[in-house]
Amino acid sequence: MQRRHLLRAAAATLAVPGLAIAQSFPGKPIRYIVPVSAGGGSDMIGRVVTERWSRLLGGTIVVDNQSGGGGVVASQTTAHAAPDGYTLMQSYVATHGTTPATRKVSYDAVKDFTPIGMIGATPNVLVVNDSVPVKTVEELVKYLKGNPGKLSYGSAGPGSLTHLTMELFKQVTGTSMVHIPYRGIAPAITDLVGGQTQAMFPGLAAALPHLRTGRMRALAVTGKQRSAQLKDVPTMDEVGFKGFDAMQWYGVAGPAGIPADVVRRLNETLVTVLKSPDLAEKLAGEAVEPQPMTPEQFGQYIAADIARWTALAKARGIRLDE
Repeated sequence: MQRRHLLRAAAATLAVPGLAIAQSFPGKPIRYIVPVSAGGGSDMIGRVVTERWSRLLGGTIVVDNQSGGGGVVASQTTAHAAPDGYTLMQSYVATHGTTPATRKVSYDAVKDFTPIGMIGATPNVLVVNDSVPVKTVEELVKYLKGNPGKLSYGSAGPGSLTHLTMELFKQVTGTSMVHIPYRGIAPAITDLVGGQTQAMFPGLAAALPHLRTGRMRALAVTGKQRSAQLKDVPTMDEVGFKGFDAMQWYGVAGPAGIPADVVRRLNETLVTVLKSPDLAEKLAGEAVEPQPMTPEQFGQYIAADIARWTALAKARGIRLDE
């Protein structure tokens, strides 16, 4: 009787080969490519997530930092890897959003990848230097229309989320500001605080220390709900700009073609990790709120983000490889 049950179980496993793969996965270390240098917020997010994720999977996840080309190097490496679930990358708004929208890259951000799941996102915050005589988005729009081209805004660089988000703001409000691109968010914020530029749309984590000093003023945040760290600051949606939910997001993707059962196991364990209060507390240091999604939901999110920024880049004439 026992032998018969064993034979039936073996036959069922052979009939569904993916089941056997998923049950034994992972059988070796998983390479987790983070598309930035070690240190910094994005790297921290990858390490705190994979530390907990590896314990739940019962295997080892090795973080591999591959910076270069705004995430292009890491994306190429991942897209060309074997689709077995043992090479994953921390995709984010640049690799699978703004970069493909503004320049030609050697990978298709949708077709060349298997979405595993979202990790979380942080809003961008519309800020002005404390010398600008406005306290609301409505007042800023009125001021800009009365002083066209008088104010300048900084960004972390051409084609960055900080650049595109402000261009989206200018588009929907019909206003004008001069763009001053920097090499990274830190020098851009330094000049905003110093008054060399007057406005910006930085990520919340970068803005918070300076908002607390009062040298810059927050007018609104992106996203569908208010930030827990800026509860008194309305969303862009609340002040009349529906759908202005651009976010700095982080997720996990692998090369196209990973077996469905392996994807399911990776996603289910990732979602469990994201629901841990301990992880939420760690991610709060980067103002990131966990946003668990199914692989299908995450894939749809990526496609929508690329479409959003591609349309904006085309409308605003932003093309960085021409």
